Amino acid sequence: MNIQESTRFAIQGVTANKVRSALTTLGILIGVAAVIILVAVGTGSSKAVADSISKLGSNVLTVSSTSTSAGGGRAGAGGPGGSGGFAALFGGGSATTTDSGTKSRSPQLTMEDARALTDKTTAPDIEGVAPVVSAQSVTATYQGASHSVGTFTGTTAAYLLINNDSIATGSAFTDADYNDHARVAVVGTTVAKDLAGGDGTSIVGKTVAFNGKEFTVVGILGSKGSQGPQDQDDVVLAPATAVQDTLSGYGSISQIKVKAASADTTSAAQTQVETVLDGRHGTTSSDRDFSVFNQAQILSAASSSNATFTVLLGAVAAISLLVGGIGVMNIMLVTVTERTREIGIRKAIGAGKGDIVSQFLLEAVILSLFGAIVGVAVGLIGAHFTIVGVQPVVAPYSVILAFGVALATGLFFGLYPANRAAKLRPIDALRYE
Repeated sequence: MNIQESTRFAIQGVTANKVRSALTTLGILIGVAAVIILVAVGTGSSKAVADSISKLGSNVLTVSSTSTSAGGGRAGAGGPGGSGGFAALFGGGSATTTDSGTKSRSPQLTMEDARALTDKTTAPDIEGVAPVVSAQSVTATYQGASHSVGTFTGTTAAYLLINNDSIATGSAFTDADYNDHARVAVVGTTVAKDLAGGDGTSIVGKTVAFNGKEFTVVGILGSKGSQGPQDQDDVVLAPATAVQDTLSGYGSISQIKVKAASADTTSAAQTQVETVLDGRHGTTSSDRDFSVFNQAQILSAASSSNATFTVLLGAVAAISLLVGGIGVMNIMLVTVTERTREIGIRKAIGAGKGDIVSQFLLEAVILSLFGAIVGVAVGLIGAHFTIVGVQPVVAPYSVILAFGVALATGLFFGLYPANRAAKLRPIDALRYE
């Protein structure tokens, strides 16, 4: 018997009981669709996290103070001043230190630390530097409306570029505003809408009081939405000099944002930041009073974690395929029992063991193939819908893998029933009632 005839008999066997065949393929269908959709959810989640981190810049470093217990040298804490070029944005001033007996200790990060990082001789891979001064518990008031600002940041014009911020309406403050201690600010959309109502654009050019200190709003930031519980649009940015004059005072700074020349030089830039600040603070890698957060490292760690999550989702879904395969074997065993006399007659008129095996094996494969095809279609359609807040992203490998495993399942679980049918003795099969 050739393969075409075996296929014809197999199709007849499958279609003889359409309802049972449909229910059998349902297990394979669910398994294939589940693998595709769950892997797509995991991939979509990974992409969302990666996009969120990338918005902050994969070549951005954040320098934060960790403690003041380690030794320090000559970090300046003076106010801004000077002129001439980018480095002139950060004033010198005298260092504020505390004598510990053998060596002095720096209080925290300072404007002088930020200025030192702009030196191309010691930090050639650093493209931009922006000190960050944070004002706490700031309330904005405008024409009777008030808003408690989530994040009030004093910085330089470079901060917007480093932080991938855009201006939706109006303009940003400039380096000249920083040097002139100008009381100007750009606000997030949440702040603008709460104070001015509507789309908030009418607040541009108006004077807003922050804790009673008046600033002119020169622009509104482009919306970034929420990241977890944090509203990224509930922010105000202003020149650090003006913020220190009015809201925070001239002490240490909260952070220093650093942008590497490219994503490829981020690690080199991090090393240069650590070397420069170690020299200024009199610290080593074992006792640093500051930490450097690398966005690229965070992205790598998040990607690794999400990859594991995706694999676990795929593994859970694969259990459905296993269950579907067991269902195929169960139905094929029932089919062999029901068709014992048919098997006996075929063997009596000359059908060989291979003919019987191929017929029943093809029936199992046809059931699995049909379930796999429909399962892929259902999976691709299902991946177009948002699931638990995540927009799934179909991974091509998951479609190929699920389809291949479904066929392999049909072969594996159909082999035993097919061999069992082929081993029946013709005389016993003919006498079977």
